[in-house]
Amino acid sequence: MSPEGTSNDEPEWVGTWKDHASAFDRVTSVTMTLSKFRPASWIAEEAAVSPNTARDHLRRLIGLGVVMATEQEGIRHYYPDPLYTRLRDVRELLEDTTKRELSEQAADLKNDIAALQTEYDADSPDALRERAAADDVTAERAYELVRAASDWELARYRLSLVQDAIGNYDTWASDPSSITV
Repeated sequence: MSPEGTSNDEPEWVGTWKDHASAFDRVTSVTMTLSKFRPASWIAEEAAVSPNTARDHLRRLIGLGVVMATEQEGIRHYYPDPLYTRLRDVRELLEDTTKRELSEQAADLKNDIAALQTEYDADSPDALRERAAADDVTAERAYELVRAASDWELARYRLSLVQDAIGNYDTWASDPSSITV
């Protein structure tokens, strides 16, 4: 161990992260960025904590309704709770955006989706992915199609958030306690 409390084979940024963020904050940070379920051991390694510490904090996050868990091959795996994440994102929109700005965002997102439909002559992101998997498609074109499908899905998700925020704006913006995150 070095004098700063980090091991010699540990990157310097890990020591800085440990110095400036609690173990709970590091576990939360890692878990909230997951795009697929991960075991506590993986989260522990990424958060620079022991597996037991990670499990303790993950149990707390489950109790708070922030994280969910599932069993996979006898090992518990964790993932951000989609409902929590959605409500957090809607709340952020309500805090930072007026109803008019939300309407403009909705129009922009609809325009983005229509542009992707037109540019790729497709009716869904899945259609683009199917096209990317075809034998006669080059790797470069396949990557472009998969990227466009991801952009399309993100635009649809963002549009659904904006629509939720607009649909509930008067209630949630006037009474922030009516949306719990």
